[in-house]
Amino acid sequence: MALLPGRKWGRTQMLGLDDLDGTLAQVTDDAPVILLAHEPDIFPRVPERVSLTLSGHTHGGQIRFLGRSPIVPSRYGNRYAYGHMIEQGRNIIVSGGLGCSIAPVRFGVPPEIVVIDLG
Repeated sequence: MALLPGRKWGRTQMLGLDDLDGTLAQVTDDAPVILLAHEPDIFPRVPERVSLTLSGHTHGGQIRFLGRSPIVPSRYGNRYAYGHMIEQGRNIIVSGGLGCSIAPVRFGVPPEIVVIDLG
């Protein structure tokens, strides 16, 4: 399992910090890799050898109407806001989580703890 660090505050915004290449270089066998990354924005850079990426951060947008959120803390908007997505044979699951950020409100995204059965 590979773990990546979270975010760091910049002067005007939060800046994602990671060392994806360095982290994956520590995996020295051919076993399946599950990547835990706080922010789903890393997913487009995740190589095919990673079987599953698990993320949070977006809280599902906290407010969702018809499967979309008006504001998502991601450079990709709703693309990785919530749920299970498959791109180019790679899987990511983004949990809505339990808490809130900025505004203490949720609508259309109930708090959740995700249980994943691997087999």
